[in-house]
Amino acid sequence: VFFGGMRGTAWVNAFQTTLFLAFGAAAVAVIGAGMGGFRQTMEALAASPATAPLLTRERFPPLFFLSYTFIPLSAIAFPHVSIFCLTAKRMQQFRKTVIFYPLCLLAIWLPCVFLGVAANRVTEVPGIRGKIEARRQLGVEGARMTPAERDAVRTRMAADDVVVLLLGHYAPVWLAGILGAGIMAAVMASDSQILALSTMFTEDIFAHYGGKARFGETVQVHTGRVFVVALTIVAYTIALRWPQNIFELAVQYGFSGFAALSPLVMAALFWRGSTKWGALAATLWTVAAMAGVALLQYLVPAPAPGPPTVLWSVAGVEALSRTPGGTAVFGFLPVVPMTLVSALLLVVVSWLTPKPSSATLARYFP
Repeated sequence: VFFGGMRGTAWVNAFQTTLFLAFGAAAVAVIGAGMGGFRQTMEALAASPATAPLLTRERFPPLFFLSYTFIPLSAIAFPHVSIFCLTAKRMQQFRKTVIFYPLCLLAIWLPCVFLGVAANRVTEVPGIRGKIEARRQLGVEGARMTPAERDAVRTRMAADDVVVLLLGHYAPVWLAGILGAGIMAAVMASDSQILALSTMFTEDIFAHYGGKARFGETVQVHTGRVFVVALTIVAYTIALRWPQNIFELAVQYGFSGFAALSPLVMAALFWRGSTKWGALAATLWTVAAMAGVALLQYLVPAPAPGPPTVLWSVAGVEALSRTPGGTAVFGFLPVVPMTLVSALLLVVVSWLTPKPSSATLARYFP
């Protein structure tokens, strides 16, 4: 990615996804055989009062469940997907990306989630048993713990490495190494997003404000590479210091932010009346909302498992709450009001501001 640019990133993504699908299927087969079959495993989980709720939505608030239907909107606003779509020569190619990308995500993540649930029966693996015990400890003693102690327990119960632990237990060492390496390489596919953000920075900021004209194209390329390194260091530092696992961070900040930007992408592609000021309003709102959620969760520690900490009520209704897993706004995940307000701002501000010129419309809507 560092040297290959867009073409290199496209090949990296294709190779990683192929590896992940192939190795993921192999991991499911190997682990399933080692467990004695998934039917037996699921029946055992359902029969135990401690694990039966993992197979149902009985502990999952309905509004939270509804909130997750907003998350797939994020796919169209991923930086690398947006740039890939902008390189399409025909709308048909764009449609294929929009249609098949979420289906590929489903094929990739479904085995991981399934194995993560099944792992609750594999208590003979010390690493998995430690996570289960940490979860039980948080449920029993969480109310008496300090916020720092709760964060430490949440770090111990983080499940990012469960598939690798299962492979180490059920697969031969050589096979576990190959499958684990392939899965981790594909899961950590941050390269394309970093490249896309680097391209946006060098083209829309460095070049737009005269950097390319003043210093030349070579300096622009070097600036993009420095940006890649700097952004990676920042992300790595945050990952080391944050108690939540990477997937919780992705849902709360990455996927939620991209979902809130999806109205902007769709308006730019299909609505002649959208304006740059409407796009700016939606963007600033998304940035402010994400920063607000991050600041709130930094200042207000996550409560112990149980009822959320109500921070603001309107006419007796819980408007803003700090939950053990994040934040709730009128019972929804933040992604719901973020996306709805983003769409509203885009429409209203576009109506109130000057429309694009006829030349601009003719260029993008021939």
